[in-house]
Amino acid sequence: MAERKYTGPVYSLAEELISSISHGVGTLLAVAALVVGVVMAALYSDAWCIVSMAIYGTTLVILYSMSTIYHSLRPNRGKSVLRILDHCSVFLLIAGTYTPLTLVSLRGTVGWVLFGVVWGAAVLGIVLNAVSLTRFKVFSMVCYIAMGWVIVFAFQPLMNTMQTGGMILLIAGGLFYTVGAVLYGVGKKVKYVHSIWHFFVLAGSILHYFCILFYVVPVLQA
Repeated sequence: MAERKYTGPVYSLAEELISSISHGVGTLLAVAALVVGVVMAALYSDAWCIVSMAIYGTTLVILYSMSTIYHSLRPNRGKSVLRILDHCSVFLLIAGTYTPLTLVSLRGTVGWVLFGVVWGAAVLGIVLNAVSLTRFKVFSMVCYIAMGWVIVFAFQPLMNTMQTGGMILLIAGGLFYTVGAVLYGVGKKVKYVHSIWHFFVLAGSILHYFCILFYVVPVLQA
């Protein structure tokens, strides 16, 4: 990892407390979500769903734990490393969220193609972020949003397997993440906006989780 000295944004103590506590709560919720998701998949679905929920839940835990640790550290070399891991975990969560959607709800050619595209983009993003956060900053932001909304190309087949309530939760979660991305962009300039962004991420995660738990996990039982 090229960036050894911390050169990232420096937030006030209050902002860091809000950010670390909010995503600390998110970490606890993510652990619970992982356990509940895998158990529900084991009860109501098949091996594909169990593995998909395990991957999805694990990426939730990784993102929120990395964010919590990153915001809990003082500006130093360790914080620089955690900043890289924090950014990389976003790619993991996006791909992780797609996993049950593509391998359980969609499957077939559309599901596998979308699965490959999203995970391929995630691997590329992680590699580039590990090389340099600053050099690939714009690419990463564009990639986050593009990965998040590439699902629109599979809306029709997804609507054939997912009820309207699930689609509403899926779109609403995407909107929270997208608005959050805008807030993230201005968070370095306006105090507390970055901390507010953390709550938008939480909201997006919660909406997507309930979409997947209630409308994807039991899909084979419909």
